[in-house]
Amino acid sequence: MIICPDWLVTSAEHAEASVAIRIDNGAVSAIAPASELIATFPGEEVIDASGCAVLPGFVNTHVHLYGTLAHGIVVQTPPIGFESFLDDYWWPQVEDRLDQQMIAAASEWVCAEMLRTGTTTFFDICEAPGALSGVLETEAEQCRRAGLRGIFSFEATERAGAEIAELSLRENIDFIDQHQGDDLISGAMSWHTVFTCSSSFIERAAAEARSRNTWFHAHCNEGTHEGNWAREHLGCDTMAFYRDLGVTSSSFLASQCVQMTSGELDIIANSDTRVSHMPLSNCEVGGGIAPISELLSKGVTVGLGTDGYVNDMFEVMRGAFWLQKARLLDPSSTPAHQVLQMATEGGAQALGLKNLGRLEPDWIADLQIVEIDVPTPIDPSTIADQLVLWRSGHHVRDVMVAGEWRVRNKEVLGIDVERSTARVREEASRLWGR
Repeated sequence: MIICPDWLVTSAEHAEASVAIRIDNGAVSAIAPASELIATFPGEEVIDASGCAVLPGFVNTHVHLYGTLAHGIVVQTPPIGFESFLDDYWWPQVEDRLDQQMIAAASEWVCAEMLRTGTTTFFDICEAPGALSGVLETEAEQCRRAGLRGIFSFEATERAGAEIAELSLRENIDFIDQHQGDDLISGAMSWHTVFTCSSSFIERAAAEARSRNTWFHAHCNEGTHEGNWAREHLGCDTMAFYRDLGVTSSSFLASQCVQMTSGELDIIANSDTRVSHMPLSNCEVGGGIAPISELLSKGVTVGLGTDGYVNDMFEVMRGAFWLQKARLLDPSSTPAHQVLQMATEGGAQALGLKNLGRLEPDWIADLQIVEIDVPTPIDPSTIADQLVLWRSGHHVRDVMVAGEWRVRNKEVLGIDVERSTARVREEASRLWGR
């Protein structure tokens, strides 16, 4: 097919007006003026995207699909810090109460939510001791029906005892093994933190991932608690511990990275460790504002994630755009094109995905068509600002994953959204009732 928009955003730093894009066999085939493509490929379907921009689909580098079940949950005693957030709220009131039926409902709904707001690829981290085993397959089935590209992991941890620790590692290992070579569904290894996992447990998890040629992930310094705990119990900073353990490398995706020392930033940069940035949820849990500008200046690969909190990546981009400026008192920090890059190609690189996140010949045809009826002029130097600051998920008209339409005229094709909403509301009520 040939898609003809007003603007084609091939990458975060390049956009052209009045050119069309041809999709063939799941990939971008050609980019040229519409008249030229239509003459060269007569008889092909022509998609009118006038009044719209075509840009790469978003890559959500960190989501908890089950997280939507806790949106608005009544908390009798609000947490007073990040440690309290986990100990008194998130673990006992949410994660430890989840079952597979709840997670299936949430997964279906969030897949629809991500699709209709322009996300085509995501990395999910599930942490639900009561849903073991087989919960990753439960999530993956919802993703498969929606037609998204999903990478799944279970947040392995020793906090719930030896039996759960073993089951959580096995959940990751089995899922990775079962989805080798799958085009849209795959697995990665994940463990929680240094304060919930021993060094031997982390070493084993990383070794299991390496033996399967995949990467591994952990939350890192989401607040002040982990760094303080590491210095008290391990005698060093969190990233120094990981470095000495042999974990820091291009195979390591470190999420959050909020409260970091300058030495830890150097370790990340020098080891090619990748980072997933969640600006909105970091604020919600009182963790702080991650030093993303410094990481980017050091050449670190950074992607954006929602953490299962606000899953509209347009909103997450705005958070990334604003918060660094406020933190550094510098309005020139993290310009719009840099934020858009983190939400697209940067996210793909953070997840180890090749030929994804740009719209160029032979790259995967993951794209979104976004209405751009903004009141001010657009040119190649301003379109990133227009998209990041003045568009939202409700402006997304169509979404394509690997050359297949998954949203058309704002309708999610693979999911009955009304039924899914009722289902997830019922399961959230059941969770809250526990």
